[in-house]
Amino acid sequence: MRVAILAHENFPGRAKTAIGVLRYGEQEVVAVLDRDRPGERVRDHVPDLQDAPIVGSIDDIDEDLDALLIGVAPIGGGFDESWRDDVRAAIERGCDVISGLHYFLSEDEEFAALADDHGVELWDVRKPHDDLTVSKGVAADVDAEIILTVGTDCSVGKMTVSRELYEVAREQGVDAAFIPTGQTGIMIEGWGNPIDRVISDFTAGAVEEMILEKGNDHDYLFVEGQGSILHPAYSGVTCGILHGAMADRLVLCHVEGKEAIRSYEDTVLPPMDEYAALYESLAAPVHESEVVAGALNTAHLESDDTARQAVDRFETELGVPATDPIRFDAETILEETL
Repeated sequence: MRVAILAHENFPGRAKTAIGVLRYGEQEVVAVLDRDRPGERVRDHVPDLQDAPIVGSIDDIDEDLDALLIGVAPIGGGFDESWRDDVRAAIERGCDVISGLHYFLSEDEEFAALADDHGVELWDVRKPHDDLTVSKGVAADVDAEIILTVGTDCSVGKMTVSRELYEVAREQGVDAAFIPTGQTGIMIEGWGNPIDRVISDFTAGAVEEMILEKGNDHDYLFVEGQGSILHPAYSGVTCGILHGAMADRLVLCHVEGKEAIRSYEDTVLPPMDEYAALYESLAAPVHESEVVAGALNTAHLESDDTARQAVDRFETELGVPATDPIRFDAETILEETL
């Protein structure tokens, strides 16, 4: 599939969906849309991604396209009206539109009518299917070992760490599957349940459903975590995944230097070993689980030496092996999860 990714005014820093698809997706990315950076390229900013030109609008793309993918995930998942012209133009040129927003494009009167006229699909990734149920508490009964990434905050790299562990495991011949719980993971895999859109009563059940679907066909499941148990807004999603997955092992993800929840600065992060203990104690009544490794995001640090020192500090404070799986490698912590 040949796609353009919309990331206006947010690439690369706040366009984590775009980054995830560029790094792990099988789609051929023809261009990234960012009106602030026309004429630049993806690798001018993030050198280890699939490269593509950055253009100001979809009208600047002369090549054939199959789809426009919304690569921005703003807080609250709203639709920015400044994107409307590009979405309209994509539909009119016969492109499907893939969106991970809480605002459903298929329920937008203009887009729905245009899509019908032009015979294209509007795939709202965050729209759950209708027959979800409460958890039965049986995820631990599957044959696979379950590894869940958990975080100190949102946007610390949980999907990335899960994906890195999964891909390195597969390279080593391990029979593993990736369980997507958020819009980026679903776009990469082409399936999954958008846990942060599921009715609260059904959150754990939606995770359990995916575990049961894959758990007896693979030896290991790497589950994409969401949010944080201390996040004032999103802790319910995190707890639902923790209890629904009934993970055997946890990997704690953190951004170097982060001291408080973003946008909730009064919510100060505890020491890392205490944070790990909080996750373990919350999981324990449903299923015993242990933080066996840490993953530190050091992308904002310029030198590898400084990043290595930060990882060493994180590892000491957490008390288990740690790495930055993008900057260094995932093998260091993979063996702790298997």
